[in-house]
Amino acid sequence: MGKWVKKGIICVIALMMGGSLAWAKVSADEAKKLGITGTPLTPVGAERAANADGSIPEWTGGVTKPPAGYKPGDFHPMPFPEDKPLFTITAENHEQYKDLLTEGMIALFKTYPKTFKMIVYPTHRTASNPESAYKASIENATQSELVEGGNGFTGARCTSPFPMPQNGLEAIWNHITHYRGHSVGKYGAQAAPTRNGDYTIMKMVETLLVPYADPEATRESIEKKNMFGYFLQIITSPARLAGTALLIHESINQVKEPRKAWTYNTGQRRVRRAPNVAYDYPGTASDGLRTTDDWDFYNGAPDRYEWKLLGKKEKLVAYNCYKLHSNSVKYADILKPGHVNQDLVRYERHRVWVVEANLKEGIRHLYKKRVFYLDEDSWACLAAEMYDTRDQLWRVVIAHAINYYEVPTIWSTLDVYHDLQAGRYLATLLDNEEKMYDFSLQLTQRNFTSGALRRTGVR
Repeated sequence: MGKWVKKGIICVIALMMGGSLAWAKVSADEAKKLGITGTPLTPVGAERAANADGSIPEWTGGVTKPPAGYKPGDFHPMPFPEDKPLFTITAENHEQYKDLLTEGMIALFKTYPKTFKMIVYPTHRTASNPESAYKASIENATQSELVEGGNGFTGARCTSPFPMPQNGLEAIWNHITHYRGHSVGKYGAQAAPTRNGDYTIMKMVETLLVPYADPEATRESIEKKNMFGYFLQIITSPARLAGTALLIHESINQVKEPRKAWTYNTGQRRVRRAPNVAYDYPGTASDGLRTTDDWDFYNGAPDRYEWKLLGKKEKLVAYNCYKLHSNSVKYADILKPGHVNQDLVRYERHRVWVVEANLKEGIRHLYKKRVFYLDEDSWACLAAEMYDTRDQLWRVVIAHAINYYEVPTIWSTLDVYHDLQAGRYLATLLDNEEKMYDFSLQLTQRNFTSGALRRTGVR
């Protein structure tokens, strides 16, 4: 058998298995299916049409105008306050809805049969981005491709590189890089309640600069600098942790340049390089309830897993959770024993891409298998499941999405990490008692140097 025939067979097998050997670029004719109006696919690659029974409506542009009276800096009001629940799912009736539930949600019904429930509302496809991000997405379709091994990509800018993904690696990169704005200041909190519901609130300030999303950046400048984003997290309370800080420089092509990380420890008053802040290294002040690489569901190099794109399914996900986001709600209203207060959570039926990651043979990680559910309208991950080395479901993560009107973008107002084996959860991105995110910050690379990290650590 000739070498070219063998190579062709290998490529076909790789595509079938969700591998990274298939070409990522699509043809110009295929890319014509993408568009803001009048095309079968939206600019980010979602199906524009409604589903068969109309329970998922047609995408008509998402939120293009915020509710009356809203101004940047406000908490985001509900755009459809007249909606009423369609039905409620409980442990008693969840079997009849099992096709619409993720494995993680089924596990939560079984773990907390007396208290966990899902209140389901009409679906609104509110996801939207600036036209500049849509333009970039359409262009990315014909120009983006994975680098060797899939640990990065080239030819893309601004937003998800692969609006018409051909494999699991492309899909997870779409989540990692989906559009969130260019320069952001985030004020938030997290808590890890005990089994009986006791908790301590940990507060933090985070700043994020994404050169990749700079509307003025070109594909050539992005590839030359090879920098996706800068992230700085500073803990402000409780007092014993205040001043502890983490700085990350995240590259795009991680074959060419891996992630760089530094920490500042207030006890030592020193900045240290932190090469271990990746993969399954414990998450910052997470009480051992999450890993570094499951922050925002998945971040960093994908090289420890084989990735499969399992297709698209209709699932119930936490979407348009403006009630949970409201500053009239207190942390004590949200944080309850076992799970967050489900009376505040809104679930809707949406189409999601399902991606499965299986640990490569001979590679070490706490999670042997992971499953991700990516919103077709934004590429934001909405739910995930992590399995241990015994193939037992271990952790379940749920995002609670809203549209941040001032960008606009879909982002989570609360991520919850459920550890089924510990019987506990970690709630991150809590913001109800903080200032609202600031998407108008004028940050530069100077805000993200090791010297800047040292200065932020002064107590």
